[in-house]
Amino acid sequence: MSLLENIRVTQAFLESKGIEKPEFGLILGSGLGELAEEIDNAIVIDYADIPNWGQSTVVGHAGKLVFGDLAGRKVLALQGRFHFYEGNPLETVTFPVRVMKALGCEGVIVTNAAGGIGFGPGTLMAITDHINMTGQNPLIGENLEEFGPRFPDMSNAYTPAYRETAHAVAQKLGIKLDNGVYIGVTGPTYETPAEIRAFKTLGADAVGMSTVPEVIVAAHSGLKVLGISAITNFAAGFQSELNHAEVVAVTEQIKEDFKGLVKAILAEL
Repeated sequence: MSLLENIRVTQAFLESKGIEKPEFGLILGSGLGELAEEIDNAIVIDYADIPNWGQSTVVGHAGKLVFGDLAGRKVLALQGRFHFYEGNPLETVTFPVRVMKALGCEGVIVTNAAGGIGFGPGTLMAITDHINMTGQNPLIGENLEEFGPRFPDMSNAYTPAYRETAHAVAQKLGIKLDNGVYIGVTGPTYETPAEIRAFKTLGADAVGMSTVPEVIVAAHSGLKVLGISAITNFAAGFQSELNHAEVVAVTEQIKEDFKGLVKAILAEL
């Protein structure tokens, strides 16, 4: 079947399970999936049970789709995303974003754990823009005209109005929210110190192994986007060693601020 046919099959399956007209999609990164457990009137579906859906294999990613009410909004949350470095084609990595659009979402909140270039561990950073260093683009191939144009504009891929709302909410809650540029790489290796020096020269404030493909597809589909990075470690060259356990541990420390912030933002969007 074609990509469009697969999207329609998955859409029909989810609608048959009671998932109707979500307002916002939530893509929850490493260690951040706990927010989905606060969704009321939840319909929870294992990824393994959804046709044409990928599998999440990374520690800190539960692998469940959760639909219901959060902060007064209908949300569809991915408790764990798919990564290119897991061996997934980008069509699989971005497939949930296409389905969110098909189901009726108007916007997505994309989150990730990232390495800090301009910021230190424990920082929450609103993504203003990204640099795609993956050497890949999920829109290569036949264009899905039903979703968007062949050559989509990426000037405001991260919706300024959403970011303004996020900052207003953060200020009200007394949570520090910085702005920065996210640079996306494929992984799964952490970056070398030389690469981080190069990325800093390019203007990146945080580096990670996700988000960019999903945001490209979201922008193509006309979805509004808020991106938030949880800075969980200094990037290579700024600390002695890098490991995923630290990523999960630091996420644990900042998750309450993160959850409170996302819920308050949803209520205002």
